[in-house]
Amino acid sequence: MAFSQRKIHLGVSFSSLAALVLGLAACTPQTASTPPQGATGNSPAAPASAPGGAASINGAGASAPNLLYQRWFQEYNRKNPGVQISYDSVGSGAGVKRFLDQTVDFAATDDPLKDEDRAKLPGDRGKAVQIPSTGLFIVMAYNAPGLTDLKLTREAFCGIVDGSIKSWDDPKIKANNPAAPSQPLTFVHRSDGSGTTAIFTNHITKACPNWKGGSGKTVEWPIGTGAKGNEGVTAQIQQTAGAIGYTEYSFSKQNNLPTASLQNKSGAFIAPTPESASKALDGVSVPDNFVVKVPDPEGKDSYPIVSLTYLLLYENPKDPAKAKAFNEFMKWAYGDGKAFATELGYLPLPESISTKAASTLDTIKVAAK
Repeated sequence: MAFSQRKIHLGVSFSSLAALVLGLAACTPQTASTPPQGATGNSPAAPASAPGGAASINGAGASAPNLLYQRWFQEYNRKNPGVQISYDSVGSGAGVKRFLDQTVDFAATDDPLKDEDRAKLPGDRGKAVQIPSTGLFIVMAYNAPGLTDLKLTREAFCGIVDGSIKSWDDPKIKANNPAAPSQPLTFVHRSDGSGTTAIFTNHITKACPNWKGGSGKTVEWPIGTGAKGNEGVTAQIQQTAGAIGYTEYSFSKQNNLPTASLQNKSGAFIAPTPESASKALDGVSVPDNFVVKVPDPEGKDSYPIVSLTYLLLYENPKDPAKAKAFNEFMKWAYGDGKAFATELGYLPLPESISTKAASTLDTIKVAAK
């Protein structure tokens, strides 16, 4: 679909994406040595090595896309041994700090860069270049013995996050889940600066009228147990009988944790799947800075907690050769790399967005100094 200079209409693209995701969801997961189904080989050719020789590129930030990033880096390195990309999954807040401190070649955040942070970037680095890498969605994973197919009304969901629900057999949960055990409920949340928390709390502020904690990468939770990263939250839920908490879908999928169907704005209970998540983005317009926020989607079949996640790059990088190598990697990720996103349970960007993002990469100054 053609896009205007100012924005892109996604209705058709994400609907088409849903069909692709469903077709691939039943595939047996591939190992790192096996190209996934859907890789066409038609993406832009990547260099055999970085310009002028090997490149060792380092980044840090959001934990939500970490599983995909690690898979991408591994697969790309197999094809291009001269390019090694390392990534420290430290959370969006720490990633933004390292980006502004210039201790990384790139950073990642689930929460778009704020104007006040853009202003902190030293002038000799030019402007901060923000591009989306993939779409993701946040789930309520849980560990309640004997309870399957958990359904949470908005009242129950809000009661869990604000601390007013303290037991699994609370009437607000029990009404739609007769098998809910008589057991204390432990809410698990992030303890670090987190873009996942920003996405989650953006939804809470819309869905929960009594929520007083605001939104952002860090909030004061009224109750619960904190853990670092999506990895830490997932592990805490696994280890704690009676726990429930928010994490990115691919982490619950990889660890076989059950997830709740959430009541969306239309009143329907929606299971978290790539198909239902992609529907939340139908019809969304994407501005030039790619910032997309759908804190409470309108669609009757839409899963309610969905977002894009972003990479942060320097317009005027310290090492143009590394920047050029990373740009070539991203063009591969927007092409053949989409199949790995589908395999892991992320939402590949529609071509209309990935094409514009690839053009944005071309604004980075990668000519040798």
